[in-house]
Amino acid sequence: MLTQTRSRPGRASQIALMLLLCGAVSGCGVAYMTQAAKGQWSLMRARRPIPAVLADPGTSPELKTRLQLVQDARAFASSALLLPDNRSYRSYSDLRRPYAVWNVVAAPEFSIEPLHWCFPFTGCIAYRGYFHERSARRYARTLALRGNDVLVYGVAAYSTLGHFADPVLNTMMEYGDLELVSTIFHELAHQLIYVSGDSEFNESFAVTVEQEGLRRWLAARDRSVELAKYLERRHEFEQIDAAFTAGRSQLGSLYSQSLPPARMRERKQARLEAIGQNVLALEQQYGLHTIYDNWIAQGLNNAHLASIATYAGCVPGFQRLLAAQGGALPAFYRAVRRLAHDAQARRALCREDALTGEAAGAATEASRP
Repeated sequence: MLTQTRSRPGRASQIALMLLLCGAVSGCGVAYMTQAAKGQWSLMRARRPIPAVLADPGTSPELKTRLQLVQDARAFASSALLLPDNRSYRSYSDLRRPYAVWNVVAAPEFSIEPLHWCFPFTGCIAYRGYFHERSARRYARTLALRGNDVLVYGVAAYSTLGHFADPVLNTMMEYGDLELVSTIFHELAHQLIYVSGDSEFNESFAVTVEQEGLRRWLAARDRSVELAKYLERRHEFEQIDAAFTAGRSQLGSLYSQSLPPARMRERKQARLEAIGQNVLALEQQYGLHTIYDNWIAQGLNNAHLASIATYAGCVPGFQRLLAAQGGALPAFYRAVRRLAHDAQARRALCREDALTGEAAGAATEASRP
């Protein structure tokens, strides 16, 4: 049945898709399951092979240029980065909206840990996606009324983990060239290795692959000036991520204290404002304007910090692991697969002493022939 959905989903395939995305009705809720199935069905139905879009005289020159870039990145992903060589990102869908989905992230008022929602295949994840912004914001309001900090943000791309032939989306065309290329690498990395129920590990692995992939893609094309600028900018964002990580750790220490709620809220607000000021100072130092500006202006909360940690928390550990393999991707992937089966080693990887103890043992074993 999944093979059928890869071609042209029919009615039976819609049912299969519902089961894939949500599983039992009792686990997702009828409304959520229905919107997820309809949204994915609409996305898949809109697919057109990229060669057909390029040959279409009605396709704009700008879109043709971007899709040719996608084809280049897609070929490089499989040949040089050893990412899955399948039908994903070889078709194009115009959704006629600015984002593919809108994610809802939530965390309790006095906790740095996000809420999780559990589904088949993906396991428990730290966000819940909606194909309509209004539905996402409605659900976020429900969570806020229960006392949670919430965040709603648009997502331009996502992966079905290889279960379907994911298309390139019009929402991705707003990216700059480097971000578009790195997104292809990121989403294919999810199809290569995915640990059910560990969002931070999965996203940090995909970020590491996209960063290393983009570095190699630029180097292979002798774009040394762009490469130097990219590496400099990446270092700057790493400093910003570190500021968020330090602040989140301080909040975690605060929340572990036994304080009256009013006093806890006062200290929480002061700490969040300090985090925002530290990030803004770094942005000013580097001459950056980021999405964080709006978040800080509106007031940071636990959900913002949880969202950032999901994508950045384990990246330094993965970078060290890649370096320990001498930059060899096959050995790196073997090491990551070994970690995927050991929750304790995965957590060790994300600590400052990564590649010692459990993580080092797993990496050594995984890299052996």
